[in-house]
Amino acid sequence: MADSVVWVGVFTGATAVLASWVTTLGNARAAKVQAEASAQVQQRGRVREIRRAAYLDLMEQAHITGQLYWTAGDAFYQLADPAARLTRIQELRTELRSAFDPLMRCVRVIVLEGPAPAAEAAEALMQTAAEANSALRRVSQGDPGAREEFDETHEAFRHRLEQFIAEARTAMIAS
Repeated sequence: MADSVVWVGVFTGATAVLASWVTTLGNARAAKVQAEASAQVQQRGRVREIRRAAYLDLMEQAHITGQLYWTAGDAFYQLADPAARLTRIQELRTELRSAFDPLMRCVRVIVLEGPAPAAEAAEALMQTAAEANSALRRVSQGDPGAREEFDETHEAFRHRLEQFIAEARTAMIAS
């Protein structure tokens, strides 16, 4: 009988040690899964905030550029003297060149951060800004038809900005 008590004790002890080891292993795996899930949530949060900041930066730079386009359009109506109008357009072209670099930087950040539809919309916006700037340059050179082209590209710029905002909104909802 004493032998069976010893064997029952050994068996019970071994079962307890084995159960403890299995529990510890399960807890370690659960902790690892929880840590990985937490890291993924934090990563998604960081990506979302980086994208949001990039989208807001681009919208701010596009607003600055758009304001300069509006001002150029106003110069056609407000300044009757061709020399004064040309001087004002030259000043605005200088300001637009200064505004284009930050716009291009913002687009490059969005191309890097994605997603693809937002990046493509940002690139299209930048391309349209380049076309508007080119049309304004031709206006300053007295190219016939350049003013109408500038008006068209300015309208296209506003449309591209609306498209970018829609893509950015979709990307933010999806993230």
